Amino acid sequence: MAKVLVFVEQREGKLKKASFELLGAASAAGHEVHALLAGSGVSGLAEGLGAYGAATVHVADDPALKNYTSESHTRVMLAAMKAASPQFVFATHSPMGRDLMPHLAAALDAGLASDCTMVKFSGDQIALRRPVYAGKATAEVEFTGSGPRLVSVRANALGAPKVDPARKASASKLAVDLAGLKTQAGDLQKGSSERPDVTEASVVISGGRAMKNAENFKIIESCADTLGAAVGASRAAVDAGYRPHRDQVGQTGKVVSPTLYIACGISGAIQHLAGMRTSKTIVAVNTDPQAPIFQVADYGVVCDLFTFVPLLTEEFKKLKDH
Repeated sequence: MAKVLVFVEQREGKLKKASFELLGAASAAGHEVHALLAGSGVSGLAEGLGAYGAATVHVADDPALKNYTSESHTRVMLAAMKAASPQFVFATHSPMGRDLMPHLAAALDAGLASDCTMVKFSGDQIALRRPVYAGKATAEVEFTGSGPRLVSVRANALGAPKVDPARKASASKLAVDLAGLKTQAGDLQKGSSERPDVTEASVVISGGRAMKNAENFKIIESCADTLGAAVGASRAAVDAGYRPHRDQVGQTGKVVSPTLYIACGISGAIQHLAGMRTSKTIVAVNTDPQAPIFQVADYGVVCDLFTFVPLLTEEFKKLKDH
């Protein structure tokens, strides 16, 4: 049995569900699971992590950790690793995880397998699968040598964990010296949307250049709100000013792995495919039957999106009403 340390993300006192996947996967493999919870005023969140598989939660609760910085959180991670002595360290391949884990790897001179879509434990060993060549292929990788193994995992890749409310985690206060930090995060600018972030949503509906303007995205927003889905966009749509960059799905935007991905008016450039081709089910709507998006789609609809999407929304509403 190995020790696994999971960095649990939280924003403004709300835990990110992608972290639950990591706790569940490590617990299901029979390992001793430690969790790190860092932030300001987050101590009350620790107990609930036991239901997802955490045995011990190391809590770093300090006003200096209110907003994420790579410097402060790397220092906290190093303290947690000293306390837990884990063989494996996991984090979600989110914007925060993508920044934190390389800093941690550099501080430890340790190996990092990033953006993994499969995690397979075999005793104290681990096999991982990660996309390469912009998602056109996958590689199975293993660690060599000694020292801690660092892994970041794509959100929604491992599936929802089994929740057992009877399981309880013990909380351990983590003492970290945060004096002398050279960086500090200022005020955060939040978007006005109440929809889920594309990286965590189980359903994502994206629009491309064919949307023609920002106003037309209301068609997709209506469909997304019916399903409780996130709204995404291709790089072309973002570059044209139809959507903010935070909604961009693709190699230079956000990488997503939802249960259902609906691409509306997106041709399927390799940059976009790299960000969504690991989705469980892909539906493509395009007037061009030769569009590359159909090569990765599970279901293809050759139709004008302005005709099809409103019909789809109505059908979803009927299903929801029943």
